[in-house]
Amino acid sequence: MAIEIASVNWPAARRATYSVTQSFRYEYPQPVSDLKHRLVVIPPERFGDQRRLRHQVSVGLDGVTLDDLRDRFGNNVVEVFAPRVASAIEFDVNIAVERRAAEPNRLLDGWLADGYLIQPSALTTPDAHIRRIAEDLGGSASWGLELADRINGWVHEAMTYEYGVTGVRTTAAEALAQGSGVCQDYAHIMLTICRACGLPARYVSGHLLGQGGTHAWVEVVLPTNDGTGDAIAWPFDPTQASRAGLGYVTIAVGADYSDVAPTSGTYVSAFLGRLETHKTVTLTEMEYAAD
Repeated sequence: MAIEIASVNWPAARRATYSVTQSFRYEYPQPVSDLKHRLVVIPPERFGDQRRLRHQVSVGLDGVTLDDLRDRFGNNVVEVFAPRVASAIEFDVNIAVERRAAEPNRLLDGWLADGYLIQPSALTTPDAHIRRIAEDLGGSASWGLELADRINGWVHEAMTYEYGVTGVRTTAAEALAQGSGVCQDYAHIMLTICRACGLPARYVSGHLLGQGGTHAWVEVVLPTNDGTGDAIAWPFDPTQASRAGLGYVTIAVGADYSDVAPTSGTYVSAFLGRLETHKTVTLTEMEYAAD
């Protein structure tokens, strides 16, 4: 049974359960062959206080093979191969997750070994303008959560949310130069500034309750300094100018959007396809702290 979002007392919430349904339908004007597709739509079994309860990916087409893989970031990846698609192929996703209000995601010692948390990526390479901003912000707050909060707020103020003015290949520098974009642009800009300030950070793809499309935010990863070598991944949402709370469902993490694109692939044809997507996130259970 769905729970109305407006009725939720979020500060008192201690546990929430969500159901997520998605569909990705590709239509082609002529038959296509050798379709190879990549879906990043299934959350990890465990992610901090988030637990996956169920998941299913189905394809309404005969002769299709699906392989479940894990990428270098630990994300679940479904690889699809269809030798021939006559006119359309549709991927249907059904997942359920539970979240508990608890300490953020703890990463074990060795979390910096890969290097992607601190190194610029193709979409998060700073230009001279961003380097100057990072220098100014880095000198205005203490390294750590204070600086992350400052960057989060700065990005929100610097950008205007506008759909259709950027694309999946738009860099952080390009988005900031025009001053507008969508959640992935906000996340890329924050990542770029964080890394330029020496703050390890990563891109997060998932869902925000009440939002239509896939959402993006940032995790700033800071050492616990408790002798273990572990770190805590602290979630920030520059689009909302807030910390990411219980109303967020994490699907995947990476250096930038290109690592976690929900749907991508190739096929052999002289014609372009058309994509239609639908998503519903339903709050199904809510538990509050005892008075």
